[in-house]
Amino acid sequence: MEQSQSRAGDLSWRLSSHPITLLFFLGFRISSLFIYLFGSIFTENLYAASPTCPYPILVFILTILLLAADFYYLKNIAGRRLVGLRWWNEVDAASGDSHWVFESQDRSGSVESGAPSQNATDRRFFWLALYAQPALWLALAVVSVVRLLNPIWLSLIVIALILTITNTLAFSRCDKFSQASSLASSAMSSGGMAKSLAGGLFGRFFRG
Repeated sequence: MEQSQSRAGDLSWRLSSHPITLLFFLGFRISSLFIYLFGSIFTENLYAASPTCPYPILVFILTILLLAADFYYLKNIAGRRLVGLRWWNEVDAASGDSHWVFESQDRSGSVESGAPSQNATDRRFFWLALYAQPALWLALAVVSVVRLLNPIWLSLIVIALILTITNTLAFSRCDKFSQASSLASSAMSSGGMAKSLAGGLFGRFFRG
């Protein structure tokens, strides 16, 4: 067998259970950074030469649209299909208090529950991209402050950080909630098996 053969968990989109979803997810994650980086570099010179140049505003709007699309796609589609996680915020009509709601799909792959198994490649891609993007935007914020760039770029980075960090925190909490639920269900299942085993042993003892 060749060493170069792909293995489960490798970062190859061909190993994904949902390759189209994964490609759109990565595309939205990368495109906003790409437009910001190259757009801001090329338009800074144009803006310095002509302050009425509309290109910085166009880059700003396009990047915001891509960030919004990434936020929606990750929150409602990619998270659910790639790792079985979803979250949303609900507001109590009576009290006006808001709270986060987490939803997780059983991906243990157990035969008893008929649950699907988690694709290791999807999971690695998801969590790497989830944490990498806010880290990159944070680095760009530092560069923007140090270089004293146009305030329009710093405001754009602040919006990007709010959107990306919100999704990162929400999915991290959702994953912890999912793991806690799995441990609880495993403990209950183990307890039920232990009770059944103990009941069988006592029954045989007293009947014997």
